[in-house]
Amino acid sequence: MAINNQDSSFMQRVNQWLTGNYDEQTKSTIQKLIDQQATDELQDAFYKDLAFGTGGLRGIMGVGTNRMNKYTVGKATQGLANYLKKNYPGETIKAAVSFDSRNSSQAFAQTVADVFSANDIQVYLFEELRPTPELSFAIRELGCQSGVMLTASHNPKEYNGYKAYWNDGGQLVAPHDTNVIDEVNALDISQVKFTPKAALIKKISNEIDEAYFTKLVSLSLRPEVVKKQKDLKIVYSPIHGTGITTVPPVLKQWGFEQVHVVLAQATPDGNFPTVVYPNPEEEEAMSMGLKEAEKLQADLLLATDPDADRVGVATRNLDGKYQLLNGNQIGSLLVDYVLSTKKAKQELAHQDFTCKTIVTTNLISEIAKAYHVPCYEVLTGFKYIGELMTKLEGKEKFLVGGEESYGFLVGDLVRDKDAVVSCAFIAEMTAYYKDQGKTLFEALTEIYLKYGFFKEKLISLTKKGQSGAAEIKAMMQRLRTATPKTLGGVKVTLLRDYENGIAIDQITGAQTPLDLPKSDVLQFITEDGSIVSARPSGTEPKIKFYCSAKLPLTALSDYHQVEKALEEKIEHMMQDIV
Repeated sequence: MAINNQDSSFMQRVNQWLTGNYDEQTKSTIQKLIDQQATDELQDAFYKDLAFGTGGLRGIMGVGTNRMNKYTVGKATQGLANYLKKNYPGETIKAAVSFDSRNSSQAFAQTVADVFSANDIQVYLFEELRPTPELSFAIRELGCQSGVMLTASHNPKEYNGYKAYWNDGGQLVAPHDTNVIDEVNALDISQVKFTPKAALIKKISNEIDEAYFTKLVSLSLRPEVVKKQKDLKIVYSPIHGTGITTVPPVLKQWGFEQVHVVLAQATPDGNFPTVVYPNPEEEEAMSMGLKEAEKLQADLLLATDPDADRVGVATRNLDGKYQLLNGNQIGSLLVDYVLSTKKAKQELAHQDFTCKTIVTTNLISEIAKAYHVPCYEVLTGFKYIGELMTKLEGKEKFLVGGEESYGFLVGDLVRDKDAVVSCAFIAEMTAYYKDQGKTLFEALTEIYLKYGFFKEKLISLTKKGQSGAAEIKAMMQRLRTATPKTLGGVKVTLLRDYENGIAIDQITGAQTPLDLPKSDVLQFITEDGSIVSARPSGTEPKIKFYCSAKLPLTALSDYHQVEKALEEKIEHMMQDIV
């Protein structure tokens, strides 16, 4: 059965799986690929180990070292278990495990539970699929030292993933992330303990739901307005994901009585049959919800991704048509609503703070500044917001924050983005503005009139496989060594290189250190304050370019004209860098 041809570097890995301690079905699948001479597929599956990165695993499901399967999941869990035992010697270690609607998520969750229990770790395994934020909540609620969520978030159906969490309910950050990676990389598959100790696996369900829902509802800022606007028409789609288990009941407990679920997308299904990508950032994924909203003349459309940590929103615009809001707009609305409400109720305190990632709109910073509330910036990835929350716990209090990729959090019940609480707050602020005779979009335009019209655009270039990864690396190197002099005809005055930890004045050449961990991100700031950020994705084979520009908006009648001018400005900037 073993392969004799050793010309390719991946052949040794293939042979190890064919002759090693792997099940017969796995070996049969590999042999079938060999017989079919599917060299490209074999190479992509075996040319490297699926990286246990700083956020865990994410990859296409299938056989091989570069795929999500029982063995890569088991190895990751064994490495995490080894690290936990080193950090908590002699203690009873507890871990919570949850999963989303993706194909194999529940089976992978059982593998995680089995390996944890085989290492004498007490496991709290969700009996049914539940969202990522509820897993974060469960870790804190149950006093666990760790947790694992089986999800690939909004990736295509072929993918699955493994998010690892620490005792604060946040994803692994330094030094734990790299230390766990070292433990995983040091393992051989023969060292993975797959045989479970059933007595150490406890199934959990409604008890965590009830605690989570109750504490979420207690965060409501204007329950009196919700009571007045209880008939607000809300259309909601879980896009075949976990949100169906949490969002409708939370909205109901919050006080909203008219929540209409998009039935064609209500059933959890890892094939995501009604969408190309189960991503609320994509208009195509929101199309069914938009039709339902139009049919019902709804006030608000909400949709969540498969693990319910991201939320997409649509509301009527100035022309009376439904318009999708982007992540920067949703985040700005949430920050403004929370801070303005807290101020109106005289509940803002000197220790309160907000937070955003470096590629998220600076409009959020401007809003926070107006309320004399700090807005801290962190690297891309919500885990860094969670890390800051934990670091400042007991000294400062997190109110609200988020990232442009549709992930937000209000309150400090969890340490990850939470589309469940975000849906509730988006509905609440929609009710508040409706009570004032405004739509959510009109509230957004008022923010623009006060702070300026901020507009952002994201361009993602997909570069798959080994050659794609090399191409992305070369693109970043080119941008570092041949920094654009102008963007859209405007001089670039500052380059922030987060990989090298420096900001370089493009006029004087002066360098100043950046007070953030190293990350492969470049930011180009122009003379007029526009920003373009270049960043390889940490979870997909993509390089992303984020562009942000701003112009004053002095009258609502100028909205479309200013929007068009911003679109042209951004287009010209992007042409100079992509």
